[in-house]
Order: sequence, then C-alpha cells, then structure tokens
Amino acid sequence: MAKILITEDEDSLRRFVARALRLDGHETCEAADGAEGLALLDEGPFDLLLSDIRMPVMDGIELAHQAAAKFPDLRILLMTGYAEQRERADDLMTKVIDVVDKPFALPDIRKAVAQALAVQRETRAA
Repeated sequence: MAKILITEDEDSLRRFVARALRLDGHETCEAADGAEGLALLDEGPFDLLLSDIRMPVMDGIELAHQAAAKFPDLRILLMTGYAEQRERADDLMTKVIDVVDKPFALPDIRKAVAQALAVQRETRAA
C-alpha cells in the first residue's frame, strides 16, 4: 500500500483521517502545519501528500508549491472547508490531483485518496 503524509492543523480531523487510511492498509505520517509537513517530506519517500489548504505557519498552497518543486513525482491532494481557498488552488491544478471539500464523510476521503493513488500508478506504468 501507500505511504501518505497528512498535513492538517485540526488534531482530531488529522487523527481521524490517518486512522481511516491505516485501516485501508496505508502507512501514514502526520504534520500539524505545512512547515512540519515539508520537513517530513524530506524524510520520505511518500506516495501522496494529503494537505489542508488553510493552516498556520505555512499553508497548504505554499506546501504544495514547494513539495511539487522538490518532489515532482509526488501526488498531492488538497482539502478545504473554504470556497475562496479552493479558488486559491487554481494555479496548482497541474500539480495537484484534486481539492476535496470539507466537511467530508469518511468514504469520500477514502475514495479521493484511492483515486489519487490510482492516478499515480497509471503515471508510473506509462
């Protein structure tokens, strides 16, 4: 299965998503903000970055830009509960797979992660 980095400043949501993805067989690492997430990416390799957009210290937009520059094969999936934040991610759409709207149900995030990982497998196979 995949190694996934989850960056989310809301502790309970981060733990909830991590636990669900581990139940799907994935290995997860967690970070509370983008700067911490970027440091963990350096310890990778990771198959997927799942990041909130709105976070303290370094937001998910900046994290995605830096992660894509440093790790061009890394798949990035963003999540947000704010419509204006989704619009801020428009310039990243060539670098990210999708932006998942919060709140989401557990099956929604699991499906989004599965789809993101499937895109990765197709890219490597090509």
